[in-house]
Amino acid sequence: MYTVKCQEDCQDLYIGKTKQPLVKRMAQHRRATLSDVTWKVKANDRPYHQLPEFKKKVFLCIKKSKYSGNAIKTYKYNVITFLPLNLYEQFKRVANIYFLALLILQIIPEISTLPWYTTLIPLVIVLGITAIKDLVDDLARHRMDNEINNRKCEVLLNGRFQEAKWREIQVGDVVRLKKNDFIPADLLLLSSSNPNSLCYVETAELDGETNLKFRMGLRVTDERLQEDHQLADFNALIECEEPNNRLDKFTGMMLWDRERYPLELDNMLLRGCKIRNTDWCHGLVIFAGGDTKIMKNGGKTRFKRTKIDELMNYMVYTIFALLILVSAGLAIGHTYWYEAIGTKAWYLFDGKTQTPGYRGFLSFWGYIIVLNTMVPISLYVSVEVIRLGQSKFINWDLQMYFAEKDTPAKARTTTLNEQLGQIQYVFSDKTGTLTQNIMQFKKCTIAGRSYGSDPFYSKIQPVDWSWNRYADKKFQFMDHSLVALVRSKKDKDAMEFFKLLSLCHTVMVEHKDGDLIYQAASPDEGALVTAARNFGYVFLSRTQDTMTIREMDQEMTYEMLALLDFNSDRKRMSIILKFPDGRIRLYCKGADTVIYERLSPNSKHKETTQTALDIFANETLRTLCLCYKDISAEEFEAWSRRHKEAQVTMNDREAALDAVYEQIENNLMLIGATAIEDKLQDGVPETIAKLAKADIKIWVLTGDKKETAENIGYSCSLLTDDMEIHYGEDVKDDPQAYRRGKKKTAEPFFPGSNKNALIITGGWLIDFVDMACECEAVICCRVTPKQKANVVSLVKKYKKAVTLSIGDGANDVNMIKTADIGVGISGQEGMQAVMSSDYAFAQFRYLQRLLLVHGRWSYIRMCKFLRFFFFKNFAFTLVHFWYSFFSGYSSQITFEDWFITLYNLAYSSLPVLLVGLLDQDVNDRLSLKFPKLYIPGQQGTLFNYKNFFISLFHGIFVSLIIFFIPYGAFLQTMGQDGEAPSDYQSFAVVAASSLIFIVNLQISLDTSYWTFVNCFAVLGSIAIYFGVMFDIHSAGIHVIFPSVFTFTGVSSNALRQPYLWLTIILTVGISLLPVICIQFLSKTIWPSVGDKKYEMELKEDDDKKKPSAFQRGRRSRRSAYAFSHAQGYADLIASGRSFRRRPQAHGGPQESIREIPRRELTENDRRYEV
Repeated sequence: MYTVKCQEDCQDLYIGKTKQPLVKRMAQHRRATLSDVTWKVKANDRPYHQLPEFKKKVFLCIKKSKYSGNAIKTYKYNVITFLPLNLYEQFKRVANIYFLALLILQIIPEISTLPWYTTLIPLVIVLGITAIKDLVDDLARHRMDNEINNRKCEVLLNGRFQEAKWREIQVGDVVRLKKNDFIPADLLLLSSSNPNSLCYVETAELDGETNLKFRMGLRVTDERLQEDHQLADFNALIECEEPNNRLDKFTGMMLWDRERYPLELDNMLLRGCKIRNTDWCHGLVIFAGGDTKIMKNGGKTRFKRTKIDELMNYMVYTIFALLILVSAGLAIGHTYWYEAIGTKAWYLFDGKTQTPGYRGFLSFWGYIIVLNTMVPISLYVSVEVIRLGQSKFINWDLQMYFAEKDTPAKARTTTLNEQLGQIQYVFSDKTGTLTQNIMQFKKCTIAGRSYGSDPFYSKIQPVDWSWNRYADKKFQFMDHSLVALVRSKKDKDAMEFFKLLSLCHTVMVEHKDGDLIYQAASPDEGALVTAARNFGYVFLSRTQDTMTIREMDQEMTYEMLALLDFNSDRKRMSIILKFPDGRIRLYCKGADTVIYERLSPNSKHKETTQTALDIFANETLRTLCLCYKDISAEEFEAWSRRHKEAQVTMNDREAALDAVYEQIENNLMLIGATAIEDKLQDGVPETIAKLAKADIKIWVLTGDKKETAENIGYSCSLLTDDMEIHYGEDVKDDPQAYRRGKKKTAEPFFPGSNKNALIITGGWLIDFVDMACECEAVICCRVTPKQKANVVSLVKKYKKAVTLSIGDGANDVNMIKTADIGVGISGQEGMQAVMSSDYAFAQFRYLQRLLLVHGRWSYIRMCKFLRFFFFKNFAFTLVHFWYSFFSGYSSQITFEDWFITLYNLAYSSLPVLLVGLLDQDVNDRLSLKFPKLYIPGQQGTLFNYKNFFISLFHGIFVSLIIFFIPYGAFLQTMGQDGEAPSDYQSFAVVAASSLIFIVNLQISLDTSYWTFVNCFAVLGSIAIYFGVMFDIHSAGIHVIFPSVFTFTGVSSNALRQPYLWLTIILTVGISLLPVICIQFLSKTIWPSVGDKKYEMELKEDDDKKKPSAFQRGRRSRRSAYAFSHAQGYADLIASGRSFRRRPQAHGGPQESIREIPRRELTENDRRYEV
């Protein structure tokens, strides 16, 4: 019914105040697209949204409204669902299902060889720890949900505003918000206390950005919806897109009093924002609760998994396969043994008439239970604990703390730490990541003449702006001639240049304490408007359709007819203004590549401006071209009709608008170009140089032109003089030789040993990925955000490399999410990059510490932990295997039940866990000093299948020793008291004691960095073992639980025999002797890279032994050049080569005596000296 009415209404459609001749064609287009618009909101009409056409099926025939209520639910569990749902989620993990299956097998009497509690207790502890963590997290979510849902706001009900909770708000309600209120739902802004219904919002909770943004209501709602009774009579119908997670896009239409009005994102107030600098505002609820954009963005991000994770899973599968094979072999052995021996031994008859084959089948399942500890149940929990600790170390690192902005480093994930030690490619944004993103207007070219000079090479004083009361006193400009030219008002081009800068922008101005505060969407735009302000063209205010500026001493207001906004595809923005004298002019600014394509053939100064642009780019300045176009009233009217038609298009409105923009942005007249400086951050060249020494390839992805990017590359040490530079346009001409897939992979693109670098336009890189990967450095110019992500995907896909992306802005989010590890820099462009990242900090220079110190340590620690964890479980479990040869393959266990239960939980877990948390092969200073130490992580040499099988064979060897030496010692043995301690239980105690000593001493030998905690853990684990063993072997506990604790008095009886202590010592010694020998040979004959660097450091320290306070025969020079952004002349000055040699002194001792200053130690040096 409503659709038919809309189609009838379209026949007499009015837009604004002018009747359009294209109305019928628009109505036909609306008929085609109306069926696609299914989200309809009617103001002040709750029953409308309950109509059957807006119902959706929930379950079977049960339906409910598709419009969500405003109550949000981020929690996962309630009192009833917590236990079943949490267990269901945990048993999605294969390891937990495996141990549950083992527990079920242990309940079956015929195959159970171990009591059920040996598996149940570890499984319950693992599940319990995880469940408690999930419960704590979910309780926090419950508290947060209740706090948010019970917030108060004013809702228009029954003709007047009433206070209501957020949870009671519904779609179609009109709400009133006041200053500093949070926005409860996604609202259409109707009116506000500010002129033209302007409303300032803070979007920190939405996208992390703290700078204020403005939203503006439609003119019609601003004029007609100010009073309560007007709002109560408001009955417009909103048609818009379905709820989605696009924070940067909204397309809709408002139908009110037979007229249609286009809606876009600037008209919306999104949930999660906060009202600022606005006394009150009114809004219509469009999306509520779970349909809001912030809630739609709350979904799970792509789960990133490290290489070690994947390898670890494959190794667990390998262990499981070995378990099946070993159990099957022992089951076959039991079948033949029972047939050959068991059936003939009368004393083995158990009264059962089972065949040998069936007994072998039962034995197979028995060995699956006995050998289950080959698959470690506590492995995954231990790994998570280690990762959590390593993440905390990153958060607590004061050397990655940026005091200027009070910003510490932040590990936003706990699953990727060891991957930081394996990075092969770093993809970096330039602006704000390598540079400071603090823009300063430095130079310009106007009508073919360049202005501006570099203060570093000029002794000219900066311009005095005292003549301009609106000037920003922080702004510096060195060229007095341009100021004199503008103030003279004789050069029309210069006046037009700065008038364009003061008008062609989206900056909002705030008047505060008599000063102008500009709120700009980007630092570039803010710098340009500030420059115009200082040169006398001051932007004062704007409304929906006017802009007011002060031109020198005269205030002028221009009518804004259209604003053609900037986006990453257009790379330009334009504004169409109507001058006070009636003229219509389009101002445009944008990248030179898009502006030059649209210049009129009659435009002047194209060649001289291009020359100036190249000079600016060579000085690493960011450039924009400025141009204009005069438009006749007839031309604008015709274009305006097409523009309004595109504005009300519901199907792909952005593409329609871009096409209309193209029709007017042509035949432009060039005025000039601006050049903005963006300085490098501190420490960027040193960081890039160190990462390059670590064989990390660095690619810079930027939207700048090639010359700018190349010069930035040299200034930040990405490009060096010994590199051979290749350009994309050169190799592009020979596609058969360079295109990926047309060249043999064995043949390199760049023969020889020279270093190579590639500078290429983003669109071409798909064809040259193999060639680019052979280069030490790559710079991709003119790339869009989507192309940045595509470049990362190409390298991941075709090179199988571990990648890291680092950026600071919203345009870097795709790249950050695509890489294996994303790093966000909290800079000038807000916090969107940080909120999408895995790790975050404030300065690019901290990347070297994140990778070369924390990443390398995390990788080494995790590798050492996994190698030892697998070893200790093999050494423990395979003792059962050797024992089976002497027990008729009957699934008999070697150790006591409780020892098996507590081995991984209490007796051997803490020392290896601390090694995974605290171990260091070299300290952080050496890790940074010798970047080559990072290379083993890239090559994956510390943990792979070779290391896995070494751990397996080491475990086999130790298990052999643990079983056969006590076995030999117990054969035909007489104790000190005349008794033979050769019973099974005494053997189990001796073997278990030997195992505990071996694994704890083995981890001691593998520990590189000793602390009190490590020492306490090793000694404590051994003490816990003996303490628990004597307790559970006591007579008292046996009396209470006679069937559970059966080793009564065994430990006290066995361990009072010196002979058995000698057996334990012999077993431990033989097990550890090969390890000690191998480590000795490794340190002396085959030292690792870390050992070599450590020895080198010790040698350097010896060479730097402090001499006596005075030495003869030397002169002293001290350089006062203490701090520099780039390498200066300190080495030359300190060496004395820049000074003339003075003749040798003959007269006095002063010339030949030199005071040797003591080397000043940093805090870090003192700590490591201690």
